[in-house]
Amino acid sequence: MAITVLTESELRRSVDLDRSAVDIVAEGFRALARDQAVMPPVLSMAMDDRHGEVDVKTAYVRGLEMFAIKVSSGFFDNPKLGLPSLSGMMTLFSSETGRVQAVLLDNGYLTDLRTAAAGALAADLLAPQSVGTAGVIGTGLQARLQMRALHLVRPFRRLLVWGRHSANAEEYAENLRGELGTEIDVAASAEEVVRHSEVVVTTTPSQRPLIEAGWLHPGLHITAMGSDAEGKNELDPQVIARADRFVCDRRSQSAAIGELRAAIADGAVAEDFACDEVGAISAGMKPGRRADDEVTVCDLTGTGVQDTAIALYAYRRATEAGYGTFINA
Repeated sequence: MAITVLTESELRRSVDLDRSAVDIVAEGFRALARDQAVMPPVLSMAMDDRHGEVDVKTAYVRGLEMFAIKVSSGFFDNPKLGLPSLSGMMTLFSSETGRVQAVLLDNGYLTDLRTAAAGALAADLLAPQSVGTAGVIGTGLQARLQMRALHLVRPFRRLLVWGRHSANAEEYAENLRGELGTEIDVAASAEEVVRHSEVVVTTTPSQRPLIEAGWLHPGLHITAMGSDAEGKNELDPQVIARADRFVCDRRSQSAAIGELRAAIADGAVAEDFACDEVGAISAGMKPGRRADDEVTVCDLTGTGVQDTAIALYAYRRATEAGYGTFINA
């Protein structure tokens, strides 16, 4: 049996962060909302002494010929070694036989792509129709991708960025100015970012809140990306309690490893706190943004259905382009 092996460089040449990638991820979310997918809880392993973590995610979508199992690692001291913090790979299995069909050695590229695409989808569903100023908290790769993604669906005119290290924020702004062609300013604080933006995205592995409830203002939308494991927390629990609406990619995940977990543990909201999921809104089962002055918060913990969606999409694009090495197993 031949197994297709695709390298990171081949995958990068085949798929990019564009509307097609956003649409593919949206299809996965809609399948989840319509009970057309089987998605187990995330398997997560913390390696505190190494400042690292490893997550395993998967989902089977009925009707698709393959499903993916993704192993993703985050080792946050890697930049000191000149290495990226995130890595990983995806394996595609036949939905008919369970046999391995392909190994995608993406080194986390597809995870980065589908995470950014989910951010674009959340903004498209929940952000104000017109965005003058966007804000980002964080200065890493995902912070760059999230702003590229946001610009696809809400072409903002100005961007405010804040990071714990001002030098990193300055470098971020310099690099992204040419790419987006927008005004980009470094903010003096996270508070400045929130108070002066219509849309804010958080992209950090922070274990303490970075956004306070007192900074919320009418018309604001926040997408929190960083809380994807127990112990992580970017939002003051009262942010969720005071927002007009809280949305997440998967409620069970948000309650286990995301911002909802922190809010419940703090007592800011009840354990049965009601929220909508991105897939239900994308599928038209729930409304999107309901009013211009609505304050909305979306927590994206990262789902296995995104991984299956992007892996199969990337596999098809890459093999259609003639990429891949074949091994017999």
